[in-house]
Amino acid sequence: MAGRRLGSVRVRTTVAAVLIVGAGLGLASAALVVATRRSLTEDIRDSAGLYARELTRQLDAGAPPGSLPTGDNEEQLVQVLAGDGTVLLASPVLANRPALARLDPGESANLGKPTGDDRFMAVAAASSDGRYTVLVARSSDVVTESTRVVVGSLTLGLPVLVLLVGATTWFIVGRALRPVDAIRREVDEVSAAQLHRRVPAPGGDDEIAHLANTMNRMLDRLEQSQDRLRRFVSDASHELRSPVATIRQHSEVALAHPDRTTVPELAETVLAEDLRIQRLVEDLLLLASSDERAPAAQRPVDLDDLVFAEAARLRQSTSLRVDTASVSAGRVRGEAGALGRVLRNLGDNAARHAAGTVAFSLTSVNGQVVGVVEDDGPGIPEAERVRVFDRFVRLDEARARDDGGAGLGLAIVAQLVAAHGGTVSITRSALGGARVELRLPLLDS
Repeated sequence: MAGRRLGSVRVRTTVAAVLIVGAGLGLASAALVVATRRSLTEDIRDSAGLYARELTRQLDAGAPPGSLPTGDNEEQLVQVLAGDGTVLLASPVLANRPALARLDPGESANLGKPTGDDRFMAVAAASSDGRYTVLVARSSDVVTESTRVVVGSLTLGLPVLVLLVGATTWFIVGRALRPVDAIRREVDEVSAAQLHRRVPAPGGDDEIAHLANTMNRMLDRLEQSQDRLRRFVSDASHELRSPVATIRQHSEVALAHPDRTTVPELAETVLAEDLRIQRLVEDLLLLASSDERAPAAQRPVDLDDLVFAEAARLRQSTSLRVDTASVSAGRVRGEAGALGRVLRNLGDNAARHAAGTVAFSLTSVNGQVVGVVEDDGPGIPEAERVRVFDRFVRLDEARARDDGGAGLGLAIVAQLVAAHGGTVSITRSALGGARVELRLPLLDS
């Protein structure tokens, strides 16, 4: 638990904020101290230089060196030097003292502590004829004191500011992540039996709200998938129970009353129900495998060849009129076996409901191959044209059971067509019955 806390987003974000802000403030503070010290030093140099030049202007105007004002300010020192460095005039505190420094005009130098505890900076200026050099020194202790004050303030203020940033970040991140923790707890409690539960949505349009909405949509899909699975298992068990019960019933009658049935009659019943079970199991396995496995390698397939093959099969197995006059070339990319199964299911469905005619057509339109299978039967009500693609849906229960159908034919069609990137739909046929249209991407497109 402690390890998880130390590695939590809240801790990492707070530590990162403290380190980044601390480093930034530290660099900014160092720059501030350097800039402050430099600015104060420049101010002292400029003021001393200005006063030195003012004295040289008086010398240039003809004033004797001894008449220049030196003042008695202990924070400003003045010396007037002859060309050989002899001190001609000095401030009282520098009486009988040698020259503070030998500087060329415009130069400056730090003098240390020439009169006691104060540090000074000297600036030199020369008269226009070069006979005199004026040195003006000003105390630079203000630089040290001001720098000390700034450093002390920053030393006390920076930790407080960094702590304030850390506390603020901790609070804000914790408040922002509170919905995430609620989402985590809710998802952790969701089980297969509680897929109706949803995570709390904080509202708004931020990333956490998007996360909550995404999680709820995922739970919706899981719940719908589980509901479909339950219906699928229920319908499959019901479909399997019916032929098994029929076989058992006829077998029990044959055992209890041998004189009421014959072996051929019993064998015929058992074989028919066994074929019904076989078809149902094959359809279930096909749907399960198409749900789970990735699409197999697809190759160019001439869909018109598959249409003609299916039409030929219907002509041989039924007495219906099968029309293929509107079938043209159409090449797609896919699995020939799966596409053949699609056409077989559509052909069987049309033949089961047709009164006398089944028609196939195949054209290429706007980069798609459009295949149509239609019949002249009763058709499919408009309200049921989407539902018939669901699994175990039969609009005519009695007739479908007599024909051996389990309501999986069109579901298999929809699944296989979708796996090939196509669509399938049902409308009213010009023949009067159902018109099933499937669209698949044209190979050349």
